[in-house]
Amino acid sequence: MNDQIEENYAGHAVIKTFNHEASAEKEFAKRNDNFYKSAWKAQFVSTLIYPTMRFVNNLDYLAMAVIGGLKVISGTVNLGDVQAMLQYTNQFAQPITNISNMLNTIQATVASAERIFEVLDEKEMTDGIPVSEKVADESSKKAVSNLGATDKTDFINFDQVAFSYNENQSLMTDVNFSVEVGQMIAIVGPTGAGKTTMINLLERFYDVTSGKILLEGKDIREIDREQLRGRMAMVLQETWLFSGTIMDNLQYGRLEATQEEVIQAAKMAHADEFITTLPQGYQTLLNEAASNISQGQRQLLTIARAFLANPEILILDEATSSVDTRTERLIQSAMNRLLKGRTSFVVAHRLSTIRDANQILVMENGNIVEMGNHESLLKENGLYASLYNSQFAK
Repeated sequence: MNDQIEENYAGHAVIKTFNHEASAEKEFAKRNDNFYKSAWKAQFVSTLIYPTMRFVNNLDYLAMAVIGGLKVISGTVNLGDVQAMLQYTNQFAQPITNISNMLNTIQATVASAERIFEVLDEKEMTDGIPVSEKVADESSKKAVSNLGATDKTDFINFDQVAFSYNENQSLMTDVNFSVEVGQMIAIVGPTGAGKTTMINLLERFYDVTSGKILLEGKDIREIDREQLRGRMAMVLQETWLFSGTIMDNLQYGRLEATQEEVIQAAKMAHADEFITTLPQGYQTLLNEAASNISQGQRQLLTIARAFLANPEILILDEATSSVDTRTERLIQSAMNRLLKGRTSFVVAHRLSTIRDANQILVMENGNIVEMGNHESLLKENGLYASLYNSQFAK
């Protein structure tokens, strides 16, 4: 029920837009009624148990008193023994009675503990290569030693990478490509092709099922995640900004950055233009989810934050998909200047943003089906040409 409340609150604008207030209220009332009935039954049973236990304990106490009295009259035991037995019986029954009184609380605690332990029992992602793959890697070292000069200059290398979210269905199989320092790599393809998954593998949000991803010749599974991600900056499809000032959000990219460096990064991302028009400028407070500025402005701030981080590897995941055409052009001109000397991966549906990419990877169903630059892929008249023509053909 709490999930629905949170969901309805976050999406209240959509609910009102489609006039679904009545259905949302009806669904909430239904869940609330189910919760009420379940809670009422649980409370009734819990409330009934306590007096029942008290009644049973008092019956035991009464039985002990009657039997003890008869024994005293017959001279079998003395009165002191009976008195001691009655006290022991009362002391033994008291904790059981208290537990029965707390039964409802215990049930709620157990239910909560199950969810907590589900999280605690999840296996942590560890650094390092599985032993079986290490053995295979050792056996292939002789072949690797004969690589040519071009391979030695590779900055990032996807070597026979395979990945699946579950054991029954494979998403990627035998993905191979290499990236040199300073190259811009574009990843395109239809929705669900695996573009974002490839980026997640590079940042080690997931580890490959087989094969390896090499960074400067070293398997990234042997690199600490914090160290690996410290060399990267990412601009996601979803713009995540925190409650606080614009300055604080931009400095999140590099906490030790000076105010001048922050402003310079904002200028390069063309965010300074709208920031300076705000009444409080860089000290403007952003509310929850930064809903007091537009989607395009939020996107510009996240791009400026990535520029401030000044990473070796810049990842733009649909970075310009949420801005208008004019802003897209401004961002593109700034990106062309900022990407010089920096290795970058750009995931985009708007193919106009990646014409100048050194290499374009065209993905479909989790695999790379085409690879090359803009001109060569158009000449192949394959999937990339089809996607391009669907956007720009007159």
